[in-house]
Amino acid sequence: MRAAAGSCEPAGMTSMLRVRRIVVSGVALACALTACGSGADSAAPQPLSDSARTEVRRALDAAVAAGTPGVQVVVTEHGQTWTASAGVADIATEAAFPDNAKVRVGSNTKAFVATVMMQLVAEGKVELDAPIERYLPGVVQGNGIDGNHITVRNLMQHTSGLPEYLELPQLDGDYDTLRTQHFDSAELIRAALASGPAHFPPGEKAEYSNTNYLIVGMLVERLTGHLFAEEVTRRVIEPLGLQSTYLPAAGEIDLRNPHSAGYEIVEGKPVDVTQLDTSWAGAAGALVSTGTDLNRFFTALLFEKLLQPAQLAEMQRNPKPLTNRPAGMDYALGLARLTVPCGKEVWGHGGSIPGFRTHDGITSDGRAVTVLANLRAVDPAATAAVQHAFDTAICE
Repeated sequence: MRAAAGSCEPAGMTSMLRVRRIVVSGVALACALTACGSGADSAAPQPLSDSARTEVRRALDAAVAAGTPGVQVVVTEHGQTWTASAGVADIATEAAFPDNAKVRVGSNTKAFVATVMMQLVAEGKVELDAPIERYLPGVVQGNGIDGNHITVRNLMQHTSGLPEYLELPQLDGDYDTLRTQHFDSAELIRAALASGPAHFPPGEKAEYSNTNYLIVGMLVERLTGHLFAEEVTRRVIEPLGLQSTYLPAAGEIDLRNPHSAGYEIVEGKPVDVTQLDTSWAGAAGALVSTGTDLNRFFTALLFEKLLQPAQLAEMQRNPKPLTNRPAGMDYALGLARLTVPCGKEVWGHGGSIPGFRTHDGITSDGRAVTVLANLRAVDPAATAAVQHAFDTAICE
């Protein structure tokens, strides 16, 4: 079985990095539906009306019928959380999705790393419009690539024009080898910048490239003297009490419990790809989390619990459409403005990585929604069905 390592792209978007021949067709599974509420004050308003919950459950059932083994939605509003699941977390055992299931959340990692960067901006340790050459001399260089003309902002907003490291041939290997293979981010950056010319001059447009966030992670390490994972943990995860969120340790290929298995389709059949060394994803997509923790993170971020107002405003300023993604996501600084059918203002991110896809965001009035799917579908109907579950939970 040949496969590329995976995609750290935003949820709802077509996969950039191929787990080649490990991607999707449908498999219908019986729907096992569970729901629970949580919150200290049972008299507080609950997330979603009864009729809205019914519509969300229908959307989850439809996502399973369209080919995803299992899906889970977590809705947080008024300090209360409601969780519902459909399908199975493990095809072999037919176990249901556990509440507070840990999954790999892919490119949501970028929002955490960008939050750390904005804290460093507030501390005066970095300037968004300074060239990256000032901080990482000699690193961002190549054919048509000059770190003197690429700013920190360009990297964080995907306006740098840098080539995509996920297209490197070393990430297109046998899955059984890649499952335990360790990659060094600095080496991946060097290889990506040597792999081809710049795609466009800095600032000309926005094109999603995971290479940008490997470099942002390297910048965090240069500015702080600590691994980016340590800074994300110290500055974001621990202050918010995100007990189920972590960046895997070196060589850690298993997900911590409770978790869902993750699947890709190979020759028409689901293959378990839960075990994976995600060192190749690094600051672009290695994070593990839960729906509850992601909702807590985006609520804290958008309601100024992690950043000063000026830095949050900068993080949301002038979002740009991504030219290499379908319409529906305008990208600012590690945070995206999402388009939903009902027209609500929604900010979030999303993620895609072998075995999992996540959709997440929060409305301006404080409803946070995360949808977790344990198969990274590329079949349009399956992808649209998971997206519809997210839209329904946001809009109902």
